[in-house]
Amino acid sequence: MRHRTILSRIAFGSAFMLTAGTALAEKPKEETPVTVHEITPDQTEGQGWTGADLASPFDRLPAKAEKIVRPDVWNLSRHSAGISFRFNSDSPDITIKYTLTSGSLAKPHMPATGVSGVDLYALDVDGQWKWVSVARPTGQEVTFKVEGLDPGMRSYLAYLPLYNGVKSIQVEVPEGKTYQQVAPQKGKPIVFYGTSITHGACASRPGMTHVALLSRRLEKPTINLGFSGNGKMEAEVGALLTEIDASVYVIDCLPNMNGDQVDTNAVSLVKQIREIRPDTPIVLVEDRTFTNAWVFKSRREHHAKSRAALIRAYDELVSSGVKDLYYLPGADLLGDDHEGATDGSHPNDLGFLRQADAFEPVLRKALETR
Repeated sequence: MRHRTILSRIAFGSAFMLTAGTALAEKPKEETPVTVHEITPDQTEGQGWTGADLASPFDRLPAKAEKIVRPDVWNLSRHSAGISFRFNSDSPDITIKYTLTSGSLAKPHMPATGVSGVDLYALDVDGQWKWVSVARPTGQEVTFKVEGLDPGMRSYLAYLPLYNGVKSIQVEVPEGKTYQQVAPQKGKPIVFYGTSITHGACASRPGMTHVALLSRRLEKPTINLGFSGNGKMEAEVGALLTEIDASVYVIDCLPNMNGDQVDTNAVSLVKQIREIRPDTPIVLVEDRTFTNAWVFKSRREHHAKSRAALIRAYDELVSSGVKDLYYLPGADLLGDDHEGATDGSHPNDLGFLRQADAFEPVLRKALETR
C-alpha cells in the first residue's frame, strides 16, 4: 500500500518538535458517471447553411464559398461568431467540453472569454434570458464546468466563440439528471453583414455582442456574417446573402470602407439582393463614430465622406423605386460620452449595449412588414 511521509507538530510543554510519521494516501475522489450529448449543426442557430453544405460543422459560410470569396473572408468565416445552441436540464452541474481550431485564444484588446469562450445563459422564471457563466480557455481543449446551480428544470442558451473556430462540442450532465436538446428558434433570421464590430470585437463574452443582444430581445434567430476588416459590400458575399431567406438584411460595412468604395458598391449590393429577395427589408447602417474622433480631424473627415456616400446611395435607391429600405445613422451608435469603445473603434460591452438600443427600434419597424 502506498504511503506518504508527513511532518506532525507535537506540543510538549511549552516547546514543539517535528517528528516523521506516515499516513495513508488520500483516495482519489470517485468521478460521478455522466451522460454525454454531442452538439451537431442541425441543433444550432446562427448558421445559414446546413451541415451537409459545410466544410466544418460550425462554419458560417458553405464549403463552396472558399472558391467564391476572398481568402480573408473565407478564413474569417471559419470562426463560430453568432452560433448558439439550446437545451433543457435539471442538473445542478453542467460541463461543456469543446475543441478549438486555433491556439490563439485572446487578442491584445479582447479577452479569451470573448475570443474563445463559450457563454452560457438561462431562462429565468420571469421569462428573461440571464447570464450564468462563461468559459475561460487556457488551451485548445476546453472543459467548462458550471457547478452548484439552483435546483429545478430550466432552459439554457450557449453561445460559441467569436474569434475562434470549434471542431467539436459536447454537454455532459450527471447520470440520472435530465438533458433535453431544444430545437433552434423557428422563423426567418435577421442576417447581419458587416465588419469586425458585427463579428464581435471587442465584446468580453459572445453573448454581449449587439447581434446576440438583439436576438434575445426580439426573440428572433440571427446570423452573424461579420468579417473582421473585410466587410466591404462585395458582390461575392452578396450572392451568398441572397441564399438565406431572411426576415431582414442588415448591411453594416462602412467601418471597413471609404466614401469612394461606398459609391461603388452600396447601390449594386442592394440591387443584387433585391433581384433575388424583392420584398425583404434592408437596413443600411452608417459607421459608428470613433470615440476619439473629437480630437482627430482625419477621423471626422472619414466619417463625413463615407456617410455622405451612403446617404447618396440611399437616396438613389429610394428614387429608383426600391421599397422597404431603412437607414440607421451612426453618430450615436456608441453613445455621446466617448466611453463606448475599447480602442476608439471597437465597442466594449457598454458600446454593444448602446448599439443594440439603437438598432432595436429600426429592426422592430422593419419586422412589422414581415
